[in-house]
Amino acid sequence: RWLKLSVLWICSRALVLLQAMRAVVRAAGRLEVRFSLLQRCGRSFSTSSSKVVSSADEAVKDIKDGATVCVGGFGLCGIPENLLAAVKKSGVKNLTAVSNNAGVDDFGLGQLLQTGQVKRMIASYVGENKKFEELYLSGQLEVELTPQGTLAERLRCGGAGIPAFYTRTAYGTAVQEGTNVIKYGPGGAKAKDIAIMSEPRETKKFGGKDYVMEEAIIGDYSLVKAWKADERGNLIWKGTSRNFNPDVARAGKVCIAEVEEVVPVGELSPEEIHLPGIYVHRVIKGKDYEKRIEKRTISSGGEIKVDKRRELIIRRAAQDLTDGMYVNLGIGMPTLVSNYLVEGVRIELQSENGLLGIGPYPTEDLVDPDLINAGKETVTMIPGSSLFSSSESFGMVRGSKVDVTILGAMEVAANGDLANWIIPGKMVKGMGGAMDLVSSESKVLIVMEHLAKGGKHKLKQSCDLPLTGKRVVNRCITDMGVFDFVTEGPEELPTLLEIAPDTTLEAVKEATGFEFKVAEPLKTMLAN
Repeated sequence: RWLKLSVLWICSRALVLLQAMRAVVRAAGRLEVRFSLLQRCGRSFSTSSSKVVSSADEAVKDIKDGATVCVGGFGLCGIPENLLAAVKKSGVKNLTAVSNNAGVDDFGLGQLLQTGQVKRMIASYVGENKKFEELYLSGQLEVELTPQGTLAERLRCGGAGIPAFYTRTAYGTAVQEGTNVIKYGPGGAKAKDIAIMSEPRETKKFGGKDYVMEEAIIGDYSLVKAWKADERGNLIWKGTSRNFNPDVARAGKVCIAEVEEVVPVGELSPEEIHLPGIYVHRVIKGKDYEKRIEKRTISSGGEIKVDKRRELIIRRAAQDLTDGMYVNLGIGMPTLVSNYLVEGVRIELQSENGLLGIGPYPTEDLVDPDLINAGKETVTMIPGSSLFSSSESFGMVRGSKVDVTILGAMEVAANGDLANWIIPGKMVKGMGGAMDLVSSESKVLIVMEHLAKGGKHKLKQSCDLPLTGKRVVNRCITDMGVFDFVTEGPEELPTLLEIAPDTTLEAVKEATGFEFKVAEPLKTMLAN
């Protein structure tokens, strides 16, 4: 009996062991299959899953009439030259083009304006593109002018699945109120023939402050330019050519990237990739890049020559900058302020196109078309500089990380209202980043000549031109004096703090279109 029981126990253990061995064999088989699949997948990542296409023509061939096409670049820096040329060649028409600007008359997006392939432009800046301005004012082009930071965020949100967002930018302006002309009729601006007006924006208060709701932008296609890509579409940019490109790339249902170099998968370090390939659908290797420079600005190496009255304004503005400040300088006169800093003061200049730590203008041998400032001028970088996208740049601005903004102006009102971006029906430059900059908590400093041509007032009781911002100017420095403005609470008269050394109080009063208080004592500009 005990023998039979022992045999039965041994047989049962043997059966369990046999079942376990079969399980191990089955598991090993599955592991072998999985390993084989991984090997095949690894091979496919570098071959069959490549996003590289043979040519720009091939990459854009499915863009249809009426498509919305988002285009990367800032000025001529970082624009997809080959892809735009291919779109022009395709003859596709009635496009809605979304881009910070439209290049110049005969290059970049400007080519598609010349050929009449664009029906509507959504942009922040017209700039020096005369064809752009001409088509708009003559009623041949729809133009939706949008603050630069808002445009970058609308694109970023489009790619992130966020349908809308609130911003303080543009509250109280034509953008928010819906009084901007999108398209003139056949009679054009001269005849005041308006065909399409902009729509008013929804507003809401948060923390007692007014905000504007902006809707995200999603394009049918995105055309971007990067420096390098791997075959899976991971992208790297060089210098300030990043600008709008990452935001544009994310916003497209189909993103097409052209690059200067394509490398095999695995050659790019994960830490150096600026945009993951998940956003990119097609890649082409561009050829014959022109990389035109709009404003080739070279260091003279000598003393800066400035008109004496302007030098007074610039030197006085520089006195308001203290050590360690982060500062944004507008185009024109403001760009010169950093050349007149008080000894021992070090500031960092922030540029809307994605650079913190702007250096001096380059010498001829250091000119780089991939390194420009917001005024499209060639620049260098100082030690400790950093580079980033347009949406991140304006996140710094909206988040009040910039201490001081220095801008020019066409008109400044007694309550601190500012107008500096358009003369309706005559001159259309666009607001660029100015509306974003003045809507933040940074100090806004205006530098300008006291009188316009013909002796007309620029300091006025109220602005006649469309506003850039309501009650946003903290200080205005002119060639006749320094005024401070009250921007919070009940409106008060501005105060004349300082007077130019070569003028009188009576002359200032005559040249100023509003009443003002006079500081006691009234100091002389640059007296100390």
